[in-house]
Amino acid sequence: MHVEGFFEWLGQALGAVIRFIVDGLSGLFNLLANAGGNFIDGLARTLGMDTSLVSILALIVGLLLLYSAIRAFMRASIIAGIIWLILGLWVMSWIIH
Repeated sequence: MHVEGFFEWLGQALGAVIRFIVDGLSGLFNLLANAGGNFIDGLARTLGMDTSLVSILALIVGLLLLYSAIRAFMRASIIAGIIWLILGLWVMSWIIH
């Protein structure tokens, strides 16, 4: 009878430790999710665009095209730089109001 009480206590102690870890990680992940959501909302509001996944992906593609234009200009490739710049600005103009 005394052994059963020990194992019950051990199970409760282990369950409490696991519960504490899970609650801590849940709080941490909720904090990170809220921070990411607030970042996306602030970015979208500043740029005047929607917060949809398609708009965010179009923004990333547009920024990559502008980055390619800068790299082309750094290589002294004027024609390629102009083409990348026009494509990047064209994509960015779709999402920014």
